[in-house]
Amino acid sequence: MKGLNLLGSTGSIGVQSLDVARTCGFRVESLAAGSDVAALEAQIREFRPAYAALFNEEAAADLKVRVADTSTRVLAGADGVAFCGAGADGDVTLNAIVGIAGLRPTLEAIGAGKTIALANKESLVTGGRLVTEAAARRRVKILPVDSEHSAIFQCLLASPPNRALKRLILTASGGPFFGKTRRDLENVTLSDALKHPSWSMGQKITIDSATMFNKGLEIIEAYWLFDVAEEQIDVVVHRESIVHSLIEFTDNSVLAQLGHPDMRLPIQFALTYPERRPSPEKQLDLGEVGKLTFFPPDNEAFPCMEICRAALREGGLMPAAVNCANEEANLLFRQGKIRFIDIPDFIRRASSSIENKADYTPDDVFAVDALMRRRVRELVKE
Repeated sequence: MKGLNLLGSTGSIGVQSLDVARTCGFRVESLAAGSDVAALEAQIREFRPAYAALFNEEAAADLKVRVADTSTRVLAGADGVAFCGAGADGDVTLNAIVGIAGLRPTLEAIGAGKTIALANKESLVTGGRLVTEAAARRRVKILPVDSEHSAIFQCLLASPPNRALKRLILTASGGPFFGKTRRDLENVTLSDALKHPSWSMGQKITIDSATMFNKGLEIIEAYWLFDVAEEQIDVVVHRESIVHSLIEFTDNSVLAQLGHPDMRLPIQFALTYPERRPSPEKQLDLGEVGKLTFFPPDNEAFPCMEICRAALREGGLMPAAVNCANEEANLLFRQGKIRFIDIPDFIRRASSSIENKADYTPDDVFAVDALMRRRVRELVKE
């Protein structure tokens, strides 16, 4: 029975990961979240982990009182969250934290020799060289949890000995604004942007899907996960969200992984790999699906994906810069302080102000994060 350390346990991916833990009978060794005391208390009482942590220290103090009758040790702050990923006894650390806050726990879990089930794409976007070099040194597996990267990972298992890989093809739902022009997007609301056609996700990721920034992050993540050049990574809009991604070999043969848009399948495959087990996901009936459609992305109306490509080509700290600028711009949109169409402009303007370097440290990444957040907030006032 595998032991699981779960970071981000009260979010969408975390809750679905615990569904998988119930189905597969995994032992939950630790749980960590941001500030949701009530949700984490309920999880502690069901799964009885050895450790639990909340990033918010006041919330952690409240939780400690609430679960004093259990054997779970409650930790607090960034150190507590990182300990749950690296110091707890789980064989696998599933990092489902949202944003750059997931980078440090990923690095510490790798340092502890944990297998990494990675749902925090920002770990690779902001610190790709740091994460992959650390994983190589420790001989740690990084198993993708994102549905698109899980699909590519599964398809690559059919590669020949010489790999013979020509390109990766990531699928995108197109979000709630597929087919809209830039002018159409001038007055969209937060409520409009949160109406994702296929997936149930947290607000930040749902907005990233609407801007197509999320797909840009996935291009950068694929670059680090699968050791391919940026120009070998393509994107196609697939509204039905049944084909999760594809790979093409040098003979132009294409393999795809299909399934209903249910995150429990990629989560489960990451946790059970290399085995497969029965899943709670609904069986796919292609006759019921009826049709599968594909379209090229509209980079004029949705420029965020190309912003990410340019950052990947520049390398160094630039992917971290655009990611961190986006995190702040995304938040400002959700707070009603900027328009939806302002997001890419704020990312471009803020990220242009960094002094890039190819050889960077974690401290450099976090310094860029602070700079980008400050710069985006300054742009609002200009």
